Amino acid sequence: MIEIDANYVDAAAPNAGAIKNGRGLVLKGKFVKLHKTQDETLLFGECSGSGKSNYAVSADFVDSTKPVYRCTCPSRQFPCKHGIGLLYAWVDGKTFSVAEIPDDIASKRGKIESRVEKKKEEATKPRKVNKTALKKKVETQLKGLDLLEKLTLDLVRAGMGNTSAKSARQIEEQAKQLGNSYLPGAQAALHSYTKLFVDEEGKFDSDVSARQRESIYGEALDQLTRLRSLIRQGRTYLSKRLDDPELAPETESGIAAWLGHAWQLRELTEAGLVEQGAELIQLAFNSNDDVARREFVDTGIWMNLGTGRIELTQTFRPYKAAKYIKADDSFFHVAKVPELCVYPGDVNPRVRWDGMVPRPIENKDYTSVRKHGHTDFASLIKEVKGHLKSPLADKRPVYALNFAKIAAVGDDVIVEDAKGERLVMTEKGMSEEPASCHLLPMLPQALHQKQTLIARFHHDLDTRQLRIKPLSIVSDSAIVRLTF
Repeated sequence: MIEIDANYVDAAAPNAGAIKNGRGLVLKGKFVKLHKTQDETLLFGECSGSGKSNYAVSADFVDSTKPVYRCTCPSRQFPCKHGIGLLYAWVDGKTFSVAEIPDDIASKRGKIESRVEKKKEEATKPRKVNKTALKKKVETQLKGLDLLEKLTLDLVRAGMGNTSAKSARQIEEQAKQLGNSYLPGAQAALHSYTKLFVDEEGKFDSDVSARQRESIYGEALDQLTRLRSLIRQGRTYLSKRLDDPELAPETESGIAAWLGHAWQLRELTEAGLVEQGAELIQLAFNSNDDVARREFVDTGIWMNLGTGRIELTQTFRPYKAAKYIKADDSFFHVAKVPELCVYPGDVNPRVRWDGMVPRPIENKDYTSVRKHGHTDFASLIKEVKGHLKSPLADKRPVYALNFAKIAAVGDDVIVEDAKGERLVMTEKGMSEEPASCHLLPMLPQALHQKQTLIARFHHDLDTRQLRIKPLSIVSDSAIVRLTF
């Protein structure tokens, strides 16, 4: 039985145009045939188009974690508008007559099953690693860290006050060598520093106020500290890896990813970084233009309903290849993941999966989220400060907070726990998501008291205080998202 709804179809669509056009096909009655198999694992039919012949379209759910969409139209999108229309027809309750599976689809199913079996066999075979080539790569990375150290020392000697758009671009040109040294993560970290001195047009505003300069310098100092720690920890990690006969990457910390290691699902599974039968619910979503990394980053913020840990899914779409990579989107179901791979990390580790089955959110899921929220702000503040002491820690972690009330105090909007401990809300220094604080007064008053807040933390360098940005509010019956 195929259990999907309109939200599922919207999430499956490659873009908004496919949603609009797919819905239009159903409304205009373009589907001349609609069929399903007896076991309801396959939907298929015909849709009239601009050509002489109808397009044959299907949606195969024989493996519900990885549905397969097919169509004879020339579109390169999967699912195309005809596939989206077929799903909408099912969701809208259109009549699907029972029919035998078409021969071509049965043949393709057989090929898929053969590939799956072959993949399983290959997964059990020991991986062949060219250790000579890998050793050379690690040695090249160590030399790259020497370059990063030289560039960082040059920045320190020159002084932040002497850094201009011109000198920042010069550093960026030299930093391209880090990419050749297999250190894209280190290169991005250096760009995060230089971008502080360049405006949106690639120039440094000489008329910037002294206060703004002070704010830039404070952030720049924090970035230099991070670069220095990356050099030190990176050298230690790479040296240990060279001493290891297996040249295995570090799994106890996120240093490998910081240097630019692209983890494969098989690597994570072999390292035991996998959870069986996980269920996750998305609490927030954002798509951010990361100028330093030169890519778009789609980030889903999820809670693992079993552990209560807030985890992240991330899709990186480099500028040059963005149009070829399907963007992620908001997800309004519970994701049932047979095998959840968890990246090495701390507070909000990144997760990935090879397949999942959506199910509707139930009231018990909202209750589970609220159960895992922090009720004592004082202890949480202490925990966050301890986390932020590490230079390579995520500087903007996300937590769930059970609050007593949200209220305006003077010019600030605060959230308060049952003991009267307060946190101030702001968007300053947290540009990943759109502004959200201004939406709070528009919410029903019932959501201002005794609910669960999903918030991003940030240490304000000017006030030297922790501040939070509201992302969503979870009640007993809904998740009210403040960012999209």
